[in-house]
Amino acid sequence: MSGLFSRFSTQGNLSGAVHPLQRLLKYGRKYRQQIRLAIACSILNKFFDLAPPVLIGMAVDVVVQKQDSLIAHFGVKDISGQFIILSLLSLIIWSLESAFQYAYDVLWRNLAQSIQHKLRQDTYNHLQELELAYFEERSTGGLMSILNDDINQLERFLNGGANDVVQVATTVVLIGGAFFILAPSVAWLAMLPMPFILWGSISFQNLLAPRYAEVREKVGLLNSQLANNLSGMTTIKSFTTEAYESRRIELESEAYRESNRRAIALSAAFIPLIRIIILVGFTATLLIGGIEAVAGNLSVGTYSVLVFLTQRLLWPLTRLGETLDQYQRAMASTNRAMNLLDTPIAIPSGHISLPVKKVRGELIFKEVTFAYQDRPAVVENLSLEIPAGKTIAIVGSTGSGKSTLVKLILRLYEIQRGSITLDGIELRDLKLQDLRQAIGLVSQDVFLFHGTVRENIAYGTPDASLTEVIAAAKIAEAHDFIIQLPQDYETIVGERGQKLSGGQRQRIAIARAILKDPPILILDEATSAVDNETEAAIQRSLEQITAHRTTIAIAHRLSTVRNAHCIYVMEQGQLVESGKHEALLEQNGIYASLWRVQTGIRE
Repeated sequence: MSGLFSRFSTQGNLSGAVHPLQRLLKYGRKYRQQIRLAIACSILNKFFDLAPPVLIGMAVDVVVQKQDSLIAHFGVKDISGQFIILSLLSLIIWSLESAFQYAYDVLWRNLAQSIQHKLRQDTYNHLQELELAYFEERSTGGLMSILNDDINQLERFLNGGANDVVQVATTVVLIGGAFFILAPSVAWLAMLPMPFILWGSISFQNLLAPRYAEVREKVGLLNSQLANNLSGMTTIKSFTTEAYESRRIELESEAYRESNRRAIALSAAFIPLIRIIILVGFTATLLIGGIEAVAGNLSVGTYSVLVFLTQRLLWPLTRLGETLDQYQRAMASTNRAMNLLDTPIAIPSGHISLPVKKVRGELIFKEVTFAYQDRPAVVENLSLEIPAGKTIAIVGSTGSGKSTLVKLILRLYEIQRGSITLDGIELRDLKLQDLRQAIGLVSQDVFLFHGTVRENIAYGTPDASLTEVIAAAKIAEAHDFIIQLPQDYETIVGERGQKLSGGQRQRIAIARAILKDPPILILDEATSAVDNETEAAIQRSLEQITAHRTTIAIAHRLSTVRNAHCIYVMEQGQLVESGKHEALLEQNGIYASLWRVQTGIRE
């Protein structure tokens, strides 16, 4: 297959490195046997597809030459017998052509399905391993465009375009060989347009490549805007910006349409131009071949074969335009998918295994410094200890770096300096899966999946029984409202849990973390969206939730952490105070000031 595409793969390199076709062929090495079989069936199908013009020539030869025909030379002098042989050959050839067409169709289409399935799965799996910063710098719609549209574009080319290229190449080889065997003096006339057609194809490819790259970029931007708007529909409606957003979508869609229009204007000109070139070769064969046949230098049967084969040789080349169009779209899409797949993993997993049952939960930060990309340090030279089995609170004003610590513990980001250890082991050295399985996170930004209440509570613990799910919901003070839902635990929560209130979503998230039963529990503003009554209920159950596990509570509402074993106060990425609630109040520092503001106590 690579040989058939060789002239394509040396042109139109959009990335300046390895051509996307070469990357695709390398990626699909495990399918080489299936590719070879599909190519063989395509070649055999085309071989038998080109046989009928030969049969027509032989039939003309029988009519004109009678007992001196080609078939008669094999011992069959009877005219009826010769036609019977031709009929049997026609039956066999048509049957084999149909059989191989079915075979190549099944093989190419299944190959397309297999490669697109594997590429989508590998790309998604790789995407999951990339650091959080990668997603913060890119739009969801753009990534969706690669995972869906681009990979589907490749599938469409493999479904039919690859077979077209194989069969065009087979046609050129078989008919070109037949011409030079049957009538060398006329063959060059039929082959005359070929260099011009190939030159035109490569020239069009070079012109089309950047245009289709632009098309893929524009559709990515359009998908990004659509995904963004659909996610923010509540905000759009509440600010009555429907007309504004409609205009933005119109502009992105128009940019996509315009980029497609420029590509279409060029690709649509290919077939008419090729037809003119083909006409020259066909007319020359018809004229010169006819003169040779009248002069007796060429048999009538051979002349008939040449005329039919010239048409069979040249007219399929008009499909090169459509095939080339599919090819360029597929290569632009392949490049985007492969570039994503080749994105290096910035936070690799460590090699040390630490089973959840062996985790004690001691976390130590030692002179840790971290900054988000192109921003000043959020955490600078921070050292603190979180003893195993204790409840530790981290408080401070907005932007002090509290939630960043959570991301660093989970290794969603990599620290620039210092070290973080879990039970004396550097987080960098731990297997990522073991580290994250040991931690249960309840974030202030709760994400629920489209599914049932039960499925969302059991997320991460899929084997949990309904009894276990209910027990976790009761501890999280969620059971009472769940049983009042239309289908209680089987109620569909909607995308991102939109059918539930903020407080309900947060209680389900707490239940999810409780059911996971991790040795380390992180509550990042876990009660920020619940009412005072529910907060009091959760506070009552905190003793049971935090028993025998390390608990880290990030909070603005100091009332939720006043009973912590130790409270760390952060300011501008540094630890400024630490101690129990009463001791911090006595210090009359930042913590005491925050407490007075929240409780309304005046000095």
